[in-house]
Amino acid sequence: MAGKKDTNNLKGWLYLLPAILFLGFFMVYPLIDVFIYSFEEGYNSASQTSFGVGLYNYSYVLHDPYFLQALKNTFILVIITVPLSTVIALLISVGLNSITPLKKLYQTVYFLPYVTNTLAVGLVFMILFKKTAYTDGLANLILAWFGKGPIDFIDGPYWAKMFVLCFYTIWVVMPFKVLILTSALASVNQDYYNAAKVDGTSAFRTFRKITLPMISPMIFYLVITGFIGAFKAYSDAVALFTTNLNAAEMNTIVGYVYDMLYGDSGGYPSYASAAAIILFAVVFTITLINLSISRKNVHY
Repeated sequence: MAGKKDTNNLKGWLYLLPAILFLGFFMVYPLIDVFIYSFEEGYNSASQTSFGVGLYNYSYVLHDPYFLQALKNTFILVIITVPLSTVIALLISVGLNSITPLKKLYQTVYFLPYVTNTLAVGLVFMILFKKTAYTDGLANLILAWFGKGPIDFIDGPYWAKMFVLCFYTIWVVMPFKVLILTSALASVNQDYYNAAKVDGTSAFRTFRKITLPMISPMIFYLVITGFIGAFKAYSDAVALFTTNLNAAEMNTIVGYVYDMLYGDSGGYPSYASAAAIILFAVVFTITLINLSISRKNVHY
């Protein structure tokens, strides 16, 4: 029996070997490599040499105004878009779940932005919000009806640009969240709702006591992935404000890492590695906090 068990274990490891090698080569090894680079001061990628080992790269990054701006932008984006998009997606999903006629059509319409190219959507948003010599943009036309504006949302004040970035981010992530929550609502056992109707329970109390607890695992999943996705935001900002994000004061942490590697200030892999490790530490910490909170509020 022992020999058969050992054979089965060996087969299991052989089945897992391709995935282990793939993850090790493309995920674990690069992470270890970046961690090492982050401590190598004055690293030169051409000669593969450095001046020494220490914490200077982290000190430089944490005192760099461009990184601090990127950190501020990223946190604002996370704090605004993750909870807001989740709540709006939940309301839309509840509405779709209660609609019988043309339900599939509405679900398809809401999912269309998810399969649309990010940069293409960004260009559309630029047309809607950008103020040019020929037009003030659709957003300013709407503001004019209320006697406000015009506001240059793309090249104007910081708050206006951040508003557009948050609006765009929510628009892009909304379809996926609606799809997940709609599926979660459809899987709730109808017997609970029937029992609530018999007891004369109000719709709001039914939603709070039955719907939310039953779909809480999916809400938690969307919050976790939303935080991670928002912290990795970069293409959204590029789609709206082009690649010179530092000049627009709209860079993100991922954009800062890219700039340190390949941008106008590129050629500093040690600084980029330090910024990447800081981003990893922030995301890891927030994920642990969310996991801790979920133990009390998520019902599996």
